[in-house]
Amino acid sequence: MQETAQSPPGRPPIPPPGPRPGAPGPAVEREVLRPALELYLDAHAHPELPGAERRTAGLFAARLEASGCAVTRNVGGHGLVGVLRNGDGPTVLLRTELDALPVTERTGLAYASTVPGVMHACGHDLHLAALAGAADTLARTRSAWRGTVLVVGQPAEETLTGARDMLADGLYERFGTPDAVLAQHTSPAPAGTLAHAEDPRTPLMAASASVDVTVYGRGGHAGTPHLAVDPVLTAAATVLRLHSSVTRETAPAEHPVLTVGALRAGGPGNVIPETADLSLCVRALSEPAVDRMVAAVLRIVRAECAAAGCPADPDVTVTARSPALPTDPAAGAEVRRAHEELFGPHRVVGTGPLTATEDFARFATGGVPAVYWLLGVTGAGRWRRARDGGESVPPNHSPEFAPDVRTALPAGIAAMASAARRLLARPEGDPE
Repeated sequence: MQETAQSPPGRPPIPPPGPRPGAPGPAVEREVLRPALELYLDAHAHPELPGAERRTAGLFAARLEASGCAVTRNVGGHGLVGVLRNGDGPTVLLRTELDALPVTERTGLAYASTVPGVMHACGHDLHLAALAGAADTLARTRSAWRGTVLVVGQPAEETLTGARDMLADGLYERFGTPDAVLAQHTSPAPAGTLAHAEDPRTPLMAASASVDVTVYGRGGHAGTPHLAVDPVLTAAATVLRLHSSVTRETAPAEHPVLTVGALRAGGPGNVIPETADLSLCVRALSEPAVDRMVAAVLRIVRAECAAAGCPADPDVTVTARSPALPTDPAAGAEVRRAHEELFGPHRVVGTGPLTATEDFARFATGGVPAVYWLLGVTGAGRWRRARDGGESVPPNHSPEFAPDVRTALPAGIAAMASAARRLLARPEGDPE
């Protein structure tokens, strides 16, 4: 998930009332929890970047097969689909992500990443393990539901391309269009708590676009800048103009956000380079707003290059798009009730729209009902220290992001399994 911090600087979100943060959640059978934990530890220690998730997909496929799923690999890249059938009934798709981030881990965990510069800093490893545990749970409780479960391991979520590629590879044509799609995502809230969309009429997450820009200059000597056209200076001016202009052209109610994540140029300090590259993203609560922001980016980049006298027009490429993430009112209400019954209503809260982005929304293409919730992962001790003025809780994408797996993993397994069972519930009096 491409995410932004949701809490004030240096402070975690306000905890929901009720039991202490990190209190034990619903019980999960040891036979389910142990292999799920082993999967989590292995995946966390061996993260793989988007498009390179071969080993992770293999680990996940092996766990699904051990639970009785029929697994198809290499769907839309390293994606995979596990099918668990249990008679006639609806089809529900449960999704997890496989990929990690180009972040150097600084958690100090005994099972920290062994891959230099790569880390599961967004909780995809926990999603993976929780979904494996949920599939195992569903396989062991067939008397409580009927229908078909599609377990989807999606590659390349962080680049917002994996869902698109799986659908383009015939996901729904090959395995059937589901009656609902479910997913969950870690958040730095207290472990053992869940958050659902407060208002289903408003997207839970923003639409977004990722944009790459190349500015062309004329290289030269640092001592004779008048004989060159400095693309670094032009790129720097572009960054300032983008931040001060693009969000000013979109209504604040649309939650417009622009972030320049990278500016790459040059080498030695005494050489003016030929080019400078920018990578940025824009996001807002509607796709028309994102369209306007992308148009503004194009206009500003071209204008800054013209003002600098660049010898060629800039290259501006939209590398990925993601729609806003809706929550289906009816299915969302059913899942939230299931979670309240299992976790207690005091541990299931509402949340307003977020400027994080997800490509999970693509699985709702064509009107398929989608339900998405946030899974708290911060342990009790860390939460209390932050609440009392200590070190803040690391957000997703931080090098220090470290879920309290002892509490968060059982909660994630129970949350996903109970949501699926609610939408696949066997009617009263229905014979097995």
